[in-house]
Amino acid sequence: MERHAIRNGIYPTMITPYTPDGTIDEEGVRELTRWYVHHGCTGIFASCQSSEIFYLTQKERVRLVQLVKEEAEMIARESGRDPVTVVASGHVSDDRDAQLEELNAVWEAGADAVVLISNRLDIEARSEAAWAGDLESLISRLPEGMRLGIYECPYPYKRLLSKEMLQAVADTGRFYFFKDTCCSPERLKERIAQLKGSRLKLFNANAQTLLYSLQCGGYGYSGVMVNFQPKAYVWMYDNYRQKRRKAEQLQALLSMSAFSESLAYPVTAKYYLHTYEHLGITHLSRSRDPDCFGSYDRIAMAQIKCLNDGMDQWLAQE
Repeated sequence: MERHAIRNGIYPTMITPYTPDGTIDEEGVRELTRWYVHHGCTGIFASCQSSEIFYLTQKERVRLVQLVKEEAEMIARESGRDPVTVVASGHVSDDRDAQLEELNAVWEAGADAVVLISNRLDIEARSEAAWAGDLESLISRLPEGMRLGIYECPYPYKRLLSKEMLQAVADTGRFYFFKDTCCSPERLKERIAQLKGSRLKLFNANAQTLLYSLQCGGYGYSGVMVNFQPKAYVWMYDNYRQKRRKAEQLQALLSMSAFSESLAYPVTAKYYLHTYEHLGITHLSRSRDPDCFGSYDRIAMAQIKCLNDGMDQWLAQE
């Protein structure tokens, strides 16, 4: 299985389409992968919280990664373009042996980097020293050639990395992808400066601080809102240096629209993609009751569509 470099840019958080009987919709996964690539994303975070990994079996998590990787490789062959980077987690178990099994399975499925979840180390949150010990113990049992990432997943609780914990990660030389969820401008700036010269690349998950993090030297965005606004996020990454005023205006639009994350996600994303992007997927979810998605959410999604149409026209203007 060919592995690819961790490219800079935009990494959508993959959602999992389901068939009406509740199983993974494999054609829907392939279609969504093509949609991400078509809109210019440089990577895909497959098997993440948006994918509902805590509600999928290990077999399903692995299959999701396989499908995304296979489709990404096929698109690259057909187009002659560089394939998108596929990073993936699935690191959900409490038991250490089970974690090793699932991480190895994700690597074998073809991920370019296997992403550890910060709250799955030192699960009882005893101390930073215990966390660092768990990190060392876990990665010492993983294959030496396995490239790794780290993700401050908010579920079941958010374990933000301290300066010392982040340094322990970087010092291993094994980590290449960091999905940051601190949502703090001061902490983002500090972390980016700290990681300068290391292999570890910081990708901001927070829309409101995206432009600031890029200006500080961050490597891109990996977040929920790419499922609604991929063109705008790709434009931001590609143009924020040359078109500063327009980037500042776009940041304001992205910031306001990102508050829609508080709605019934990922049902909202599936509904949006089916209704307005015409993807053949259902809006079924395992993590959210579809009954939580009502007329309020539909009105908000219609407004996101209206905003996106206007932004696309505006961004296309010189």
